[in-house]
Amino acid sequence: MNNTIPDTMHAVLLTGYGGADKLEYRTDVPVPSPKSGEVLIRVGASAVNNTDINTRIGWYSKKVNSDTNSGSSAGFEEIDSDDASWSGVPLQFPLIQGADCCGHIVAVGEGVDKGRIGERVLVRNMLRAPVGRRPYECWTFGSECNGGFAQYTVAPDSDVLTVNSDWSDTDLASIPCAYSTAELMLHRSSVVASDIVLITGAGGGVGSAAVQLAKCRGAHVIAIASESKREQILAIGADQVVDRGSDLVKTLGKNSVSVVLDIVGGPEWPALLQVLKIGGRYSVSGAIAGPVVELDLRTVYLKDLSLFGGTWQEDCVFENVVRYVEEGKIRPIVSKIYPLAEIANAQNDFVQKKHTGKLVLVPPQE
Repeated sequence: MNNTIPDTMHAVLLTGYGGADKLEYRTDVPVPSPKSGEVLIRVGASAVNNTDINTRIGWYSKKVNSDTNSGSSAGFEEIDSDDASWSGVPLQFPLIQGADCCGHIVAVGEGVDKGRIGERVLVRNMLRAPVGRRPYECWTFGSECNGGFAQYTVAPDSDVLTVNSDWSDTDLASIPCAYSTAELMLHRSSVVASDIVLITGAGGGVGSAAVQLAKCRGAHVIAIASESKREQILAIGADQVVDRGSDLVKTLGKNSVSVVLDIVGGPEWPALLQVLKIGGRYSVSGAIAGPVVELDLRTVYLKDLSLFGGTWQEDCVFENVVRYVEEGKIRPIVSKIYPLAEIANAQNDFVQKKHTGKLVLVPPQE
């Protein structure tokens, strides 16, 4: 590996809210310098996530009530830029997105052990250091700060974890955002071996991660996915696959599952609470089919249900994911690899939802 750090790098700049035309691939972006408490990482690979696209199109704004695909090509006409981010703080453009990052540390800032140079690492996508590790606060890597869609990136030393694995960079880059999100949902809803877990969107990155991680806990897993992805989802551990669009109550029966892990939301949402057992737990960390749902509060209190939202992650969540990688308890699902310059094509393929698992981006390795 060439250890010379150049002055400029290839990177994708998000220049504002809108369509893929807001993604500008540049070859003259200054390489960042690590500040006190930071490390500089040569990026081996990153990956495409819903959050990258949702941020670009302004979907996080409360003025948007539709599914994510409605604005994926051109963005949404009416958004409030003051709340169109994870944190509710206005984004600063241009921005280098990319919530996933696998790479090697090539330099460190003041106060960081120089012995870390050369380490192969993953970046915690929900950064804790910038908010003083306060509970229920975080910065999203690639949203509130620059992320992994570049040849080099900086991150807080304490949010960069060494990973000992023989996986490729592209395999490892498929892990941080999807698997930590899935692990958070399992952690919040306290999934154990005796649970019957229903997982929506099981063909995507977070959903397929949730299938594997729920099986790591010994749970019985029922996955919702399109029929074309059925065999792949069974192969990674699902005990049963229900075709997307099926009548869940008719197929599974009322009060049939103990936990629902949901990243879809949308108009079919009420059925998820109907199939939950009395005392069941519902955990949500996404709403790609639509953020506004119909909730009958009588269902919640008469069935003694617990509802969990998930964004901020306790430190153990990402640490668990890295441990699972190192112990070989999970496996990456990389559907396709693209050069970073083809990010628009990768994101377009992503919103089509024809793939299983992750789409990965690789910057030039100079």
